[in-house]
Amino acid sequence: MPQPFDNDSTIRLTKPPAVSPVRSQRIPVWTIVAPIVLVMAAAAGGWFLWHSPAPPVPPPIAMQPAPFAPRPGSTETPPRPDAAVPPVTVTPQAPVPASVSPATISPATLSPATLSPAEPAPAPAAFSIETATEQQILAHVPANGAPDPMIFRFKANPRILLLDFASLLDQGRMLNRVAALSEKSGLPHDRLLSDSELDTAIRAGGDTAETFYYGHDYGAPELLRFFALGDRDSIRLMSQEDTLRRLIRQDGWFDPNVRAALLSIPQVGADAHVTRSARATILHHELSHGEYFTNPDYAAFAHRFWTRTLTPAERDRIRIHLHSLGYDSSLEEVMENEAQAYLMFTDGAEFFTPEAVRMTKARLAELRKGFLGAMPAGWLRDSLSQTLNGAKTTATARP
Repeated sequence: MPQPFDNDSTIRLTKPPAVSPVRSQRIPVWTIVAPIVLVMAAAAGGWFLWHSPAPPVPPPIAMQPAPFAPRPGSTETPPRPDAAVPPVTVTPQAPVPASVSPATISPATLSPATLSPAEPAPAPAAFSIETATEQQILAHVPANGAPDPMIFRFKANPRILLLDFASLLDQGRMLNRVAALSEKSGLPHDRLLSDSELDTAIRAGGDTAETFYYGHDYGAPELLRFFALGDRDSIRLMSQEDTLRRLIRQDGWFDPNVRAALLSIPQVGADAHVTRSARATILHHELSHGEYFTNPDYAAFAHRFWTRTLTPAERDRIRIHLHSLGYDSSLEEVMENEAQAYLMFTDGAEFFTPEAVRMTKARLAELRKGFLGAMPAGWLRDSLSQTLNGAKTTATARP
Protein backbone atom coordinates (compact mmCIF):
# COMPACT_ATOMS: atom_id res chain seq x y z
CA MET A 1 0.00 0.00 0.00
CA PRO A 2 1.36 3.53 -0.82
CA GLN A 3 2.74 5.32 2.23
CA PRO A 4 1.76 9.03 3.11
CA PHE A 5 4.16 11.90 2.57
CA ASP A 6 6.55 12.54 5.43
CA ASN A 7 5.34 15.34 7.71
CA ASP A 8 8.30 15.14 10.04
CA SER A 9 8.54 18.60 11.69
CA THR A 10 12.32 18.30 11.90
CA ILE A 11 12.67 18.73 8.17
CA ARG A 12 12.65 22.33 7.04
CA LEU A 13 12.31 23.70 3.49
CA THR A 14 14.48 26.76 2.99
CA LYS A 15 13.88 29.48 0.44
CA PRO A 16 16.32 29.20 -2.50
CA PRO A 17 18.57 32.16 -3.17
CA ALA A 18 17.42 34.73 -5.71
CA VAL A 19 18.55 34.21 -9.27
CA SER A 20 20.18 37.05 -11.09
CA PRO A 21 17.99 38.39 -13.92
CA VAL A 22 20.98 38.32 -16.17
CA ARG A 23 21.46 34.53 -15.74
CA SER A 24 17.70 33.72 -15.53
CA GLN A 25 16.21 31.47 -18.26
CA ARG A 26 12.59 30.54 -19.11
CA ILE A 27 11.96 26.85 -18.31
CA PRO A 28 9.60 24.97 -20.76
CA VAL A 29 6.31 23.92 -19.22
CA TRP A 30 6.52 20.26 -20.50
CA THR A 31 9.69 19.65 -18.46
CA ILE A 32 7.66 20.22 -15.31
CA VAL A 33 4.36 18.56 -16.30
CA ALA A 34 5.78 15.32 -17.81
CA PRO A 35 7.46 14.01 -14.63
CA ILE A 36 4.32 14.74 -12.63
CA VAL A 37 2.17 12.74 -15.09
CA LEU A 38 4.60 9.79 -15.00
CA VAL A 39 4.66 9.68 -11.20
CA MET A 40 0.87 9.75 -11.04
CA ALA A 41 0.58 6.91 -13.59
CA ALA A 42 3.10 4.75 -11.68
CA ALA A 43 1.27 5.34 -8.42
CA ALA A 44 -2.07 4.34 -9.97
CA GLY A 45 -0.59 1.13 -11.41
CA GLY A 46 0.94 0.16 -8.07
CA TRP A 47 -2.31 0.75 -6.28
CA PHE A 48 -4.16 -1.50 -8.77
CA LEU A 49 -1.65 -4.34 -8.39
CA TRP A 50 -1.66 -4.07 -4.59
CA HIS A 51 -5.47 -4.29 -4.28
CA SER A 52 -6.12 -6.94 -6.98
CA PRO A 53 -7.18 -10.32 -5.38
CA ALA A 54 -4.71 -13.19 -5.73
CA PRO A 55 -5.84 -16.08 -7.98
CA PRO A 56 -7.55 -18.88 -6.00
CA VAL A 57 -5.30 -21.78 -4.95
CA PRO A 58 -7.14 -25.12 -4.56
CA PRO A 59 -6.77 -26.79 -1.16
CA PRO A 60 -4.46 -29.83 -0.92
CA ILE A 61 -5.97 -33.17 -1.91
CA ALA A 62 -5.63 -36.19 0.40
CA MET A 63 -3.84 -39.11 -1.22
CA GLN A 64 -4.92 -42.66 -0.49
CA PRO A 65 -2.18 -45.11 0.59
CA ALA A 66 -1.14 -47.82 -1.82
CA PRO A 67 -2.84 -51.22 -1.34
CA PHE A 68 -1.16 -53.33 1.31
CA ALA A 69 1.25 -55.94 -0.07
CA PRO A 70 3.21 -57.94 2.53
CA ARG A 71 6.83 -58.73 1.79
CA PRO A 72 7.60 -62.42 1.23
CA GLY A 73 8.02 -64.15 4.59
CA SER A 74 6.72 -61.08 6.45
CA THR A 75 4.16 -61.34 9.25
CA GLU A 76 2.88 -57.85 8.63
CA THR A 77 -0.87 -57.45 8.68
CA PRO A 78 -2.79 -54.99 6.54
CA PRO A 79 -4.05 -51.80 8.13
CA ARG A 80 -7.66 -51.29 8.94
CA PRO A 81 -9.46 -49.63 6.08
CA ASP A 82 -11.41 -47.49 8.59
CA ALA A 83 -8.43 -46.61 10.84
CA ALA A 84 -7.58 -42.94 11.23
CA VAL A 85 -4.57 -42.54 8.94
CA PRO A 86 -3.04 -39.03 8.71
CA PRO A 87 -3.52 -37.91 5.09
CA VAL A 88 -0.52 -37.16 2.90
CA THR A 89 -1.16 -33.93 1.04
CA VAL A 90 0.23 -32.50 -2.16
CA THR A 91 -0.57 -29.33 -4.08
CA PRO A 92 -2.13 -30.31 -7.41
CA GLN A 93 -0.31 -29.20 -10.54
CA ALA A 94 -3.42 -29.16 -12.68
CA PRO A 95 -6.29 -26.68 -12.10
CA VAL A 96 -9.42 -27.83 -10.31
CA PRO A 97 -12.07 -28.99 -12.81
CA ALA A 98 -14.68 -26.37 -13.54
CA SER A 99 -17.44 -28.69 -12.28
CA VAL A 100 -15.88 -28.88 -8.81
CA SER A 101 -15.95 -25.81 -6.63
CA PRO A 102 -12.71 -25.32 -4.66
CA ALA A 103 -14.78 -24.45 -1.60
CA THR A 104 -16.31 -27.96 -1.57
CA ILE A 105 -13.03 -29.88 -1.65
CA SER A 106 -11.63 -31.12 1.64
CA PRO A 107 -9.53 -34.14 2.62
CA ALA A 108 -12.34 -35.41 4.82
CA THR A 109 -14.98 -35.51 2.09
CA LEU A 110 -13.00 -36.14 -1.08
CA SER A 111 -13.63 -39.50 -2.73
CA PRO A 112 -12.50 -41.12 -5.97
CA ALA A 113 -15.98 -40.51 -7.35
CA THR A 114 -15.59 -36.77 -6.66
CA LEU A 115 -12.35 -36.63 -8.60
CA SER A 116 -13.51 -38.81 -11.50
CA PRO A 117 -17.33 -38.88 -11.76
CA ALA A 118 -17.08 -41.13 -14.82
CA GLU A 119 -15.12 -43.81 -12.89
CA PRO A 120 -16.70 -44.31 -9.42
CA ALA A 121 -14.90 -46.50 -6.91
CA PRO A 122 -16.19 -50.09 -7.19
CA ALA A 123 -18.35 -51.29 -4.31
CA PRO A 124 -17.26 -54.49 -2.55
CA ALA A 125 -18.72 -57.54 -4.26
CA ALA A 126 -21.69 -59.12 -2.52
CA PHE A 127 -21.02 -62.43 -0.82
CA SER A 128 -22.47 -65.50 -2.47
CA ILE A 129 -24.25 -67.74 0.05
CA GLU A 130 -25.35 -71.25 -0.91
CA THR A 131 -28.07 -73.13 0.97
CA ALA A 132 -27.04 -76.71 1.80
CA THR A 133 -27.78 -79.70 4.03
CA GLU A 134 -25.29 -81.19 6.48
CA GLN A 135 -24.35 -83.91 3.99
CA GLN A 136 -23.92 -81.42 1.15
CA ILE A 137 -21.64 -79.28 3.29
CA LEU A 138 -19.64 -82.33 4.35
CA ALA A 139 -19.21 -83.44 0.73
CA HIS A 140 -18.22 -80.01 -0.56
CA VAL A 141 -14.84 -79.82 -2.26
CA PRO A 142 -13.79 -76.35 -3.48
CA ALA A 143 -13.05 -75.98 -7.19
CA ASN A 144 -9.91 -74.28 -8.40
CA GLY A 145 -10.28 -70.53 -8.04
CA ALA A 146 -13.34 -70.81 -5.78
CA PRO A 147 -13.66 -68.22 -3.00
CA ASP A 148 -12.21 -69.16 0.37
CA PRO A 149 -14.12 -69.60 2.54
CA MET A 150 -17.20 -71.00 0.87
CA ILE A 151 -20.29 -69.66 2.65
CA PHE A 152 -23.25 -71.91 3.34
CA ARG A 153 -26.66 -71.23 4.82
CA PHE A 154 -27.79 -74.34 6.71
CA LYS A 155 -30.97 -75.60 5.09
CA ALA A 156 -32.49 -77.07 8.26
CA ASN A 157 -31.97 -73.79 10.14
CA PRO A 158 -31.42 -70.79 7.83
CA ARG A 159 -30.31 -68.62 10.75
CA ILE A 160 -27.02 -70.55 10.74
CA LEU A 161 -24.19 -69.43 8.43
CA LEU A 162 -21.23 -71.78 8.01
CA LEU A 163 -17.81 -70.87 6.61
CA ASP A 164 -15.96 -73.74 4.93
CA PHE A 165 -12.23 -72.90 4.92
CA ALA A 166 -9.57 -74.48 2.72
CA SER A 167 -6.96 -72.55 4.72
CA LEU A 168 -6.63 -72.98 8.48
CA LEU A 169 -4.52 -69.83 8.56
CA ASP A 170 -7.27 -67.73 7.01
CA GLN A 171 -9.79 -69.27 9.41
CA GLY A 172 -7.55 -68.33 12.32
CA ARG A 173 -6.98 -64.80 11.10
CA MET A 174 -10.71 -64.25 10.78
CA LEU A 175 -11.87 -65.87 14.04
CA ASN A 176 -9.07 -66.44 16.58
CA ARG A 177 -9.41 -62.95 18.08
CA VAL A 178 -13.16 -63.56 18.52
CA ALA A 179 -12.37 -66.84 20.30
CA ALA A 180 -9.95 -65.08 22.64
CA LEU A 181 -12.62 -62.57 23.59
CA SER A 182 -15.49 -65.01 23.90
CA GLU A 183 -14.27 -68.11 25.67
CA LYS A 184 -10.52 -68.62 26.04
CA SER A 185 -9.16 -69.10 29.54
CA GLY A 186 -6.81 -66.52 31.04
CA LEU A 187 -7.63 -63.81 28.50
CA PRO A 188 -9.68 -60.61 28.92
CA HIS A 189 -13.34 -60.81 27.90
CA ASP A 190 -13.97 -57.07 28.01
CA ARG A 191 -11.56 -55.92 25.30
CA LEU A 192 -9.89 -57.18 22.12
CA LEU A 193 -6.29 -58.33 22.07
CA SER A 194 -3.84 -56.53 19.84
CA ASP A 195 -2.06 -58.55 17.15
CA SER A 196 1.00 -59.02 19.35
CA GLU A 197 -1.09 -59.98 22.40
CA LEU A 198 -3.05 -62.49 20.35
CA ASP A 199 0.13 -64.04 18.96
CA THR A 200 1.58 -64.31 22.47
CA ALA A 201 -1.59 -65.91 23.84
CA ILE A 202 -1.71 -68.48 21.03
CA ARG A 203 1.94 -69.48 21.44
CA ALA A 204 1.64 -69.63 25.23
CA GLY A 205 -0.83 -72.48 24.81
CA GLY A 206 1.49 -74.35 22.45
CA ASP A 207 -0.68 -73.58 19.43
CA THR A 208 -0.30 -71.73 16.15
CA ALA A 209 -2.76 -69.46 14.39
CA GLU A 210 -3.81 -72.52 12.38
CA THR A 211 -4.43 -74.86 15.35
CA PHE A 212 -5.89 -72.45 17.93
CA TYR A 213 -9.29 -73.88 16.93
CA TYR A 214 -10.31 -76.37 14.24
CA GLY A 215 -13.93 -75.18 14.37
CA HIS A 216 -15.54 -71.95 15.57
CA ASP A 217 -19.05 -71.04 16.70
CA TYR A 218 -20.47 -67.65 17.73
CA GLY A 219 -23.89 -66.14 18.21
CA ALA A 220 -24.82 -62.81 16.65
CA PRO A 221 -24.65 -60.82 19.94
CA GLU A 222 -21.05 -61.90 20.55
CA LEU A 223 -19.88 -60.94 17.08
CA LEU A 224 -21.61 -57.57 17.33
CA ARG A 225 -19.93 -57.03 20.71
CA PHE A 226 -16.58 -57.97 19.17
CA PHE A 227 -16.81 -55.28 16.50
CA ALA A 228 -18.20 -52.71 18.95
CA LEU A 229 -15.22 -53.23 21.28
CA GLY A 230 -12.80 -53.03 18.37
CA ASP A 231 -14.31 -49.72 17.27
CA ARG A 232 -14.31 -48.41 20.83
CA ASP A 233 -10.61 -49.09 21.31
CA SER A 234 -9.54 -48.39 17.71
CA ILE A 235 -8.09 -51.89 17.33
CA ARG A 236 -6.61 -52.46 13.88
CA LEU A 237 -8.33 -55.60 12.60
CA MET A 238 -7.00 -58.01 10.02
CA SER A 239 -8.44 -57.95 6.52
CA GLN A 240 -10.19 -61.29 7.17
CA GLU A 241 -11.91 -59.79 10.22
CA ASP A 242 -13.09 -56.83 8.16
CA THR A 243 -14.41 -59.33 5.62
CA LEU A 244 -16.39 -60.99 8.41
CA ARG A 245 -17.91 -57.63 9.36
CA ARG A 246 -19.03 -57.06 5.76
CA LEU A 247 -20.52 -60.55 5.56
CA ILE A 248 -22.69 -60.28 8.66
CA ARG A 249 -23.69 -56.73 7.69
CA GLN A 250 -24.87 -58.03 4.32
CA ASP A 251 -26.84 -60.75 6.11
CA GLY A 252 -28.61 -58.17 8.29
CA TRP A 253 -26.99 -59.00 11.63
CA PHE A 254 -26.72 -55.34 12.63
CA ASP A 255 -30.51 -55.00 12.64
CA PRO A 256 -32.17 -55.01 16.08
CA ASN A 257 -32.92 -58.31 17.83
CA VAL A 258 -31.33 -60.55 15.21
CA ARG A 259 -30.92 -64.20 16.20
CA ALA A 260 -28.20 -65.87 14.14
CA ALA A 261 -25.07 -68.00 14.42
CA LEU A 262 -21.78 -68.22 12.55
CA LEU A 263 -19.85 -71.50 12.40
CA SER A 264 -16.65 -72.57 10.66
CA ILE A 265 -14.99 -75.84 9.69
CA PRO A 266 -11.83 -76.76 7.74
CA GLN A 267 -11.60 -78.63 4.46
CA VAL A 268 -10.20 -82.15 4.33
CA GLY A 269 -6.43 -81.86 4.05
CA ALA A 270 -6.22 -78.40 5.64
CA ASP A 271 -3.60 -80.13 7.77
CA ALA A 272 -2.71 -83.73 8.59
CA HIS A 273 -5.36 -83.94 11.33
CA VAL A 274 -8.31 -82.94 9.13
CA THR A 275 -9.48 -86.21 7.62
CA ARG A 276 -12.96 -86.76 6.26
CA SER A 277 -13.95 -88.39 9.55
CA ALA A 278 -12.57 -85.45 11.53
CA ARG A 279 -14.37 -82.97 9.26
CA ALA A 280 -17.67 -84.80 9.83
CA THR A 281 -17.16 -84.75 13.61
CA ILE A 282 -16.29 -81.04 13.66
CA LEU A 283 -19.29 -80.18 11.46
CA HIS A 284 -21.78 -82.16 13.58
CA HIS A 285 -20.40 -80.64 16.80
CA GLU A 286 -20.54 -77.08 15.45
CA LEU A 287 -24.07 -77.42 14.07
CA SER A 288 -25.33 -78.23 17.58
CA HIS A 289 -23.80 -74.93 18.72
CA GLY A 290 -25.66 -73.19 15.89
CA GLU A 291 -28.96 -74.54 17.19
CA TYR A 292 -28.08 -73.46 20.74
CA PHE A 293 -27.43 -69.87 19.57
CA THR A 294 -30.54 -69.56 17.39
CA ASN A 295 -33.26 -71.65 19.07
CA PRO A 296 -34.28 -70.28 22.51
CA ASP A 297 -36.23 -73.45 23.33
CA TYR A 298 -33.20 -75.62 22.73
CA ALA A 299 -30.91 -73.26 24.66
CA ALA A 300 -33.28 -73.42 27.64
CA PHE A 301 -33.38 -77.21 27.39
CA ALA A 302 -29.55 -77.42 27.31
CA HIS A 303 -29.43 -75.19 30.39
CA ARG A 304 -31.78 -77.52 32.29
CA PHE A 305 -29.69 -80.51 31.23
CA TRP A 306 -26.54 -78.83 32.57
CA THR A 307 -28.03 -77.63 35.86
CA ARG A 308 -30.54 -80.42 36.69
CA THR A 309 -29.74 -83.63 34.85
CA LEU A 310 -25.98 -83.73 35.30
CA THR A 311 -24.81 -84.25 38.86
CA PRO A 312 -22.56 -81.66 40.54
CA ALA A 313 -19.66 -84.12 40.32
CA GLU A 314 -20.27 -84.64 36.59
CA ARG A 315 -20.39 -80.90 36.00
CA ASP A 316 -17.12 -80.47 37.89
CA ARG A 317 -15.38 -83.15 35.84
CA ILE A 318 -16.70 -81.68 32.59
CA ARG A 319 -15.62 -78.23 33.70
CA ILE A 320 -12.10 -79.51 34.46
CA HIS A 321 -11.87 -81.17 31.04
CA LEU A 322 -13.08 -78.09 29.17
CA HIS A 323 -10.61 -75.95 31.09
CA SER A 324 -7.83 -78.30 29.97
CA LEU A 325 -8.91 -77.61 26.39
CA GLY A 326 -8.50 -73.88 26.95
CA TYR A 327 -12.09 -72.83 27.72
CA ASP A 328 -12.75 -70.36 30.53
CA SER A 329 -14.52 -72.59 33.07
CA SER A 330 -16.03 -69.58 34.85
CA LEU A 331 -18.30 -68.83 31.87
CA GLU A 332 -21.43 -70.87 32.63
CA GLU A 333 -23.05 -70.38 29.23
CA VAL A 334 -19.91 -71.63 27.52
CA MET A 335 -19.82 -74.65 29.85
CA GLU A 336 -23.41 -75.72 29.20
CA ASN A 337 -23.12 -75.10 25.46
CA GLU A 338 -19.93 -77.16 25.18
CA ALA A 339 -21.36 -79.89 27.43
CA GLN A 340 -24.32 -80.53 25.13
CA ALA A 341 -22.08 -80.46 22.05
CA TYR A 342 -19.40 -82.82 23.39
CA LEU A 343 -21.66 -85.27 25.23
CA MET A 344 -24.39 -85.55 22.61
CA PHE A 345 -22.93 -84.63 19.24
CA THR A 346 -19.22 -85.50 19.24
CA ASP A 347 -18.49 -89.12 18.40
CA GLY A 348 -14.97 -88.92 17.02
CA ALA A 349 -12.58 -90.48 19.53
CA GLU A 350 -9.86 -88.02 18.50
CA PHE A 351 -12.03 -85.21 19.89
CA PHE A 352 -13.97 -86.74 22.80
CA THR A 353 -14.53 -89.96 24.75
CA PRO A 354 -16.53 -90.38 27.97
CA GLU A 355 -13.33 -91.40 29.72
CA ALA A 356 -12.06 -87.82 29.21
CA VAL A 357 -14.60 -86.69 31.81
CA ARG A 358 -14.34 -89.89 33.92
CA MET A 359 -17.73 -91.09 32.74
CA THR A 360 -18.63 -94.66 31.82
CA LYS A 361 -19.99 -95.49 28.39
CA ALA A 362 -23.14 -96.83 30.07
CA ARG A 363 -23.72 -93.48 31.82
CA LEU A 364 -23.18 -91.56 28.59
CA ALA A 365 -25.66 -93.85 26.79
CA GLU A 366 -28.19 -93.25 29.58
CA LEU A 367 -27.75 -89.49 29.36
CA ARG A 368 -28.14 -89.53 25.57
CA LYS A 369 -31.33 -91.58 25.74
CA GLY A 370 -32.88 -89.20 28.27
CA PHE A 371 -31.66 -86.16 26.34
CA LEU A 372 -33.27 -87.43 23.11
CA GLY A 373 -36.56 -88.21 24.84
CA ALA A 374 -36.91 -84.73 26.33
CA MET A 375 -35.37 -82.40 23.76
CA PRO A 376 -37.52 -80.10 21.57
CA ALA A 377 -38.66 -81.43 18.22
CA GLY A 378 -36.69 -80.36 15.20
CA TRP A 379 -33.80 -81.21 12.92
CA LEU A 380 -31.28 -81.64 15.77
CA ARG A 381 -33.52 -84.11 17.59
CA ASP A 382 -33.93 -86.05 14.33
CA SER A 383 -30.16 -86.02 13.86
CA LEU A 384 -29.48 -87.39 17.35
CA SER A 385 -32.15 -90.04 16.84
CA GLN A 386 -30.44 -91.22 13.64
CA THR A 387 -27.07 -91.29 15.42
CA LEU A 388 -28.35 -93.35 18.34
CA ASN A 389 -30.37 -95.70 16.15
CA GLY A 390 -27.36 -96.16 13.91
CA ALA A 391 -25.24 -97.04 16.91
CA LYS A 392 -27.84 -99.58 18.03
CA THR A 393 -27.96 -101.16 14.57
CA THR A 394 -24.17 -101.42 14.48
CA ALA A 395 -24.09 -103.01 17.95
CA THR A 396 -26.81 -105.50 17.00
CA ALA A 397 -25.03 -106.49 13.79
CA ARG A 398 -21.82 -107.39 15.59
CA PRO A 399 -21.27 -111.16 16.03
